[in-house]
Amino acid sequence: MRRVVAGIGGAALALSGLFALPAQAHEAHATQDAFTTKTAYEPQGHLSSYERLPSSFRPVFTENVSRHGARTLSDSDDGDALLALWNTAKSEGVLTGVGKQLGPDVQALLAANARDGYGLLTQVGRDEMRTTAQRMVRRLPSLFADAAKGTTPKIDVVASSQQRTVDSANEFVAGLKSAKPGLTTTATRTDDNLLYFHKSNVEYNDYVDNDPRVAAAEKAATDQPRTHAVARSVLQRSFSKKFVDEIAAGKHAEFKDEIAAADAVYALDQVTVDLPGEGRWHFDRYITPDEASWFGYLDDVTSFYENGPAFAGSDITYKMAGGLLSDMFAQLDAKRAGTTTRDAELRFTHAEEIFPLASLLGLPGSTEQQPESELFTYANNPFRGAQVAPMAANIQWDLYSDGHTYLVRMLYNEKQTAFKASCAPVHRGSSFYRLDELERCYGQS
Repeated sequence: MRRVVAGIGGAALALSGLFALPAQAHEAHATQDAFTTKTAYEPQGHLSSYERLPSSFRPVFTENVSRHGARTLSDSDDGDALLALWNTAKSEGVLTGVGKQLGPDVQALLAANARDGYGLLTQVGRDEMRTTAQRMVRRLPSLFADAAKGTTPKIDVVASSQQRTVDSANEFVAGLKSAKPGLTTTATRTDDNLLYFHKSNVEYNDYVDNDPRVAAAEKAATDQPRTHAVARSVLQRSFSKKFVDEIAAGKHAEFKDEIAAADAVYALDQVTVDLPGEGRWHFDRYITPDEASWFGYLDDVTSFYENGPAFAGSDITYKMAGGLLSDMFAQLDAKRAGTTTRDAELRFTHAEEIFPLASLLGLPGSTEQQPESELFTYANNPFRGAQVAPMAANIQWDLYSDGHTYLVRMLYNEKQTAFKASCAPVHRGSSFYRLDELERCYGQS
């Protein structure tokens, strides 16, 4: 997710000086947050934790928006560059005892990624999708029993056109069918306008690429003394100090400086959490949990400003999810109106879509923006990529009816979660909301 910030123009550089940068801009946090959006999925709720459904109501429809499951590296670029650097260091005799194993470990990791296919699901990713689907069936047994009746599929499946989302959809369907034999679904169709909208939104991409505030914020986080110190600490575990000095000075073509080189080590360590089924990995030899946590924070800086709540007073990073939110309400409306026979609408997408949808919905950790003069840190903002959009993150809406009234409950990563504060539940503290009330508070007709 993160871009290592290179030198930027004068306007952005001037802006970077406006950020309040305390000496300790990073708050200690759980090691798992170091993996940010690469964090493997863990359900946050279970059957016994859910509020009891009001009497006389039954489930009539469910829908979700799910991120794809755990995946491999997008490409081999970081690994290839590290291998080239390592071979130079080996030829010059400047590897440490630990560093002598770095090359073989990188080669093994790249080979595992190549076997699965770059940017595709790992074994963990496939398991995440299947088991999440199985739990969905266990939560809504009567709904899926109805969906299994007849020969016409009552479950619609849609994904972005990326192979990992299509594969995730198909693995999810396999999980449903293993939990409810005889179930049929539509073939997975693709819709990038609905589920890959960040790629085609001109205004949003202009913001990411050209808004000087974004570059300034990322530079303010990356180009500070602590980042340089952590990067040197990482590299000097594998290379001599003199060789690291050369990397920092840009004397090795593979990386512009020591931060970029250390970030590559971090990126490889980060992906290993999603590949336990493909091998035994030991990248903690080359980067400690504290060092990985710092680079995780830098990764979250990028996610915060490019995909998350971003700057106070701006909605550029999340208003583009409005079409997806409207589709979610349209599905509920169709079921209430009796214009659809579907029992479920299942969608599979990416972190770049989960982030803005979470902000629009007002989900925990997704709403607090930052003043332009104050850099996002873990000390001043609850946003965490590992919590908002881990691998296989999902938002599920269940629709219930007693024949007259329609109630909705939201599960966020399978935990009962309140809608935004301006929406009133059926009673104080309840997780159930009238559909009419949700349409009112989200401005849907």
